[in-house]
Amino acid sequence: MERGNTKHGAALDERLRREDALEARQVDPEGEGDRSGGAPVGMTPDEVEARSNLGRYIPMASLPGDRDDLIAGATELEAPDEVLDALEALPAGTQFQTVNEVWAALGGRNEDPAHRP
Repeated sequence: MERGNTKHGAALDERLRREDALEARQVDPEGEGDRSGGAPVGMTPDEVEARSNLGRYIPMASLPGDRDDLIAGATELEAPDEVLDALEALPAGTQFQTVNEVWAALGGRNEDPAHRP
């Protein structure tokens, strides 16, 4: 769905773009095949949802970035406390290139690269 509203700010525009991109990238949303309800191999549906929730509050402009960059971007997007608390737990001085790297640094599992389509 195209969102062309210019009445809101850049932070909300970025969040809406991320949500649209996330919807477009859903893996097997109908649960067809052996994908555990749409989750990629190596992840549970709950892990996918948690990683997606984290990613909603990491603006593209914050990547690559360190903990402080990610917290600043998430704060601008009005991230909930649980997201900000998680980002504060990241190691200082480490540069993250992707949401997957952030998720892994927080102890999350990413999909098994051997089973990517």
